[in-house]
Amino acid sequence: MNLRLVAYLLLPGLLMVALPGIGQSPAQPAPPAATAPVHAATAPVAAPPSAPANTPPPSTPPNTPPNTPPNDDPLRAEPGVSAIRVEVNEVIVPVTVTDDKGRFVSNLEKRDFEILDEGKPQNIRFFSRERSQPVVAGVLIDLSNSSRTQWKNFQTAATEMVLTLLPGKEKFSGYLIGFGNKAELMVNTTSDPEPMVNKIRDLKPGGGSALFDAIYMACTNRALLPGEPFEPRRVLIVIGDGNDNASKKTLAEALEVAQRNLVTIYGISTVSYGFTSEGSDNLIKLAEETGGRVEYPLQGVYKDVNGFMSTPSDEGNLAFKAGTGGFASAVASSLFRSIANVAGEITTQYIIRYTPRDDEASAKVFRSLVVKVALPDVKVRARKGYYPVSH
Repeated sequence: MNLRLVAYLLLPGLLMVALPGIGQSPAQPAPPAATAPVHAATAPVAAPPSAPANTPPPSTPPNTPPNTPPNDDPLRAEPGVSAIRVEVNEVIVPVTVTDDKGRFVSNLEKRDFEILDEGKPQNIRFFSRERSQPVVAGVLIDLSNSSRTQWKNFQTAATEMVLTLLPGKEKFSGYLIGFGNKAELMVNTTSDPEPMVNKIRDLKPGGGSALFDAIYMACTNRALLPGEPFEPRRVLIVIGDGNDNASKKTLAEALEVAQRNLVTIYGISTVSYGFTSEGSDNLIKLAEETGGRVEYPLQGVYKDVNGFMSTPSDEGNLAFKAGTGGFASAVASSLFRSIANVAGEITTQYIIRYTPRDDEASAKVFRSLVVKVALPDVKVRARKGYYPVSH
């Protein structure tokens, strides 16, 4: 066979072997690897480790869905806000000791104190007399109609109290509750005084007074801080006349919840000179039973005036001459003095802690408490009792 003819016949086959791309369709890129859908509901995830059968369900996240019904009961704890609980048997007793002139006695030692729980001496496990002790202070301000006449002064008092007790340090915190026809948590627990000061500035009085509900709310419906009720301690300052005509709770219920949660209550009475209030006894009872006291800034406005209502003038028979600012100055001075007294006591008290030695400590619902000091002519102020944890 002619060699040229053979070469001609074999050439196409050789080209097909050497150049496989010739005569074929271009190669298609490989399809991408399958990916999981972007929807979180269908995306496969690793299963968490199995939990014990008695594991409680996870708590509800703080962000509440838009269709969640509102909290109609202002005394019911809000989602994400724990009710105050005291989960240990240790008892904390803030103690104030004053001399016969009302001045603080601040140089006592542990050996100077004796604690009687149901009449039985107790072993003091912790003792402190440090100044500027950590405190979480609730300011409860009366928004009822009875506050109208001196409202500006009460606003000033509340503002000064907040700025005094919350200097901007983390170990000092507070919250604000206003009570008129109902109690309302207006500023939750914070160490920043500005939100409370700004809210107080915008408040206006009007309506009834739900003091007992406000105290109950302070003990059950606010954000808690680590270490309560020991460090920081719990304190309430009520700015009002003690009257209550709108609460769902009673005086007994308000007092019990404060005692159960080791809260000390102080009062700054808004009752003016020459007037009385049906609720004064309420404020006194709440304060004395929890180890606090009541200040009466408007009752002492005229104490330094000689011959009250005996200085005739063209303007009338007035204790302070009209137009001189004497009365306003006297009110302001008295308010600031009351604030200093309360704030000073709160931050300079003796702190005693003990665990009841009585094996039957849980047998009685309410246990009486007496604090004694081995000094003559002194007045000791402390809570009068407490509720054991088991109750």
